Amino acid sequence: MKFLLALPFIGLLWVPFYNQETPALFGFPFFYWYQFLWVPLTSLLIWIVFKNGQGKGEE
Repeated sequence: MKFLLALPFIGLLWVPFYNQETPALFGFPFFYWYQFLWVPLTSLLIWIVFKNGQGKGEE
């Protein structure tokens, strides 16, 4: 499950993928809202890995 922690790193590592203006969301270019989307997603992934580790007795 710890591999989930690599997803935000991989998702933000390849800048040419999200270095564009379209599609816009609420007036924000894709470049910005894509990065902002990773903030709650990363929190969710950390929580999932944490809960999974608790169930296995890891600290």
